[in-house]
Amino acid sequence: MTEGVHTELYLLISGALLLASIVGSKASGRLGVPSLLLFLGLGMLAGSDGPGGIQFTNFALAQGIGTLALALILFRGGLGTPWREVRPVLGSGLSLATVGVLLTTGLMAVFAHLAFGLPWLQALLLGAVVSSTDASAVFTVLKERRLGLHGQITPLLELESGGNDPMAVFLTLGLTSLIADPGLSPWSVVPLFLKQMLLGGLVGYVLGRASLWAINRLSLQFEGLYSVMTIALALIVFGAAAVLGGSGFLAVYIAGLILGNADFIHKRSLIAFHDGFSWLMQIGMFLTLGLLVNPHELLPTAGLALACALFLVFVARPVSVYLGLAFSSLPFQDRSMVAWVGLRGAVPIVLATFPLLAGVPGANMLFNVVFFIVGTSVLLQGTTLSLVARLLRVKEDLPERAAYPLSYLPTGHDRNKMVEVKVGSGCRADGRRIVDLRLPPQALIILIHRAGQFLIPRGATRLMRGDGVLVLAGGDELRQVRQLLGQPAKGTDEADSVTLTA
Repeated sequence: MTEGVHTELYLLISGALLLASIVGSKASGRLGVPSLLLFLGLGMLAGSDGPGGIQFTNFALAQGIGTLALALILFRGGLGTPWREVRPVLGSGLSLATVGVLLTTGLMAVFAHLAFGLPWLQALLLGAVVSSTDASAVFTVLKERRLGLHGQITPLLELESGGNDPMAVFLTLGLTSLIADPGLSPWSVVPLFLKQMLLGGLVGYVLGRASLWAINRLSLQFEGLYSVMTIALALIVFGAAAVLGGSGFLAVYIAGLILGNADFIHKRSLIAFHDGFSWLMQIGMFLTLGLLVNPHELLPTAGLALACALFLVFVARPVSVYLGLAFSSLPFQDRSMVAWVGLRGAVPIVLATFPLLAGVPGANMLFNVVFFIVGTSVLLQGTTLSLVARLLRVKEDLPERAAYPLSYLPTGHDRNKMVEVKVGSGCRADGRRIVDLRLPPQALIILIHRAGQFLIPRGATRLMRGDGVLVLAGGDELRQVRQLLGQPAKGTDEADSVTLTA
């Protein structure tokens, strides 16, 4: 009976914290404070030093929750990354995800060693733990701010934040092993790195393709089972890569990237599901990590942590970005914006639990310093992104998308897409009747959005500049429609199956 009461109490507390996080995220957006910081704060308030008084010191459980959450967040990140936008910045993204992480680790180690006298291996471990930007932090803050960045900045940030976790994980595990076993040679970890990257990439690609085949070929009786199936596939990809000695984080990101840039059944609804599920993972992860921290233990390391945080934000991150993009054609202001969006989030805190569980000397101090650095990064960089973007003149308005009262869900075999096409100024369609446009026979105009209203199209309907035209067509026909309506022919990756959603 007592266990049942405890279980019900835990469920009540969990639900209350989740609801408080959701409601608080709305308020944090208005105040300009990133919601991730709010989630951490709520976890700390619920912890042993706060009014909640929850005693939580299970670092192994927190590490497991963090690993699971990061894997599914990276999978969602891959689903939402358009390959045609990422491909032009692939070289730059890989450079930041590898060279940039190494440079950040080295610079942070030099600073921590010279300024505070940390032993070299411990200083390198601190640098490795905070070396990677956090995908969940970057994705979340950019969405919260509705921050549009011109050119290739956004795809580069998405690729870097999704791809640099494997490098940081490798460095953290390698340095932890070297500290725990001083007899190991530093060169002994090089084959491990190559194995993790190669196997992670191979497993992610092969199982990503296999997942695409399985989703489109298995005719499940209930649509809801497809959501469960994609979670299972993501876990299989991550687990298979890790068991074989590869990087599970790299594998699950690549698998998500493959799925997100292909057609599969119930694509729109599945992406919407994973969007909500990734929010659940983020909230749960940050609340759990917040519970681990005792604020009174942060004070003794506040000076060291603040100095390291400022050095990371103003020196290590910018230098690593400028050197990592030395051969890139990006303008200076674009590189500067990339340098400022080096948000640290849950990844460094999760990585800081590895030395703790391995019994590395000074691991408690390292964990508290890393937590302080993450809080400073999210607060300082996360709240000033819009301001810095305006100062660097790289901010652009995001296009407003009309909420159409229907959607299109492909079967996985249908080549048709349903997308909105804007009528451009001075194009052939501006002011002309639909019947006079000579649209391709297989292209169908479904609905017209004009000045906040939806119009049912007829042959005599005249299209006007700025109209949003919802078109159902195959790839070739859709390119012709785009040209008629004044847009350049692009790839058509928006898609899905007709379902009334009034």
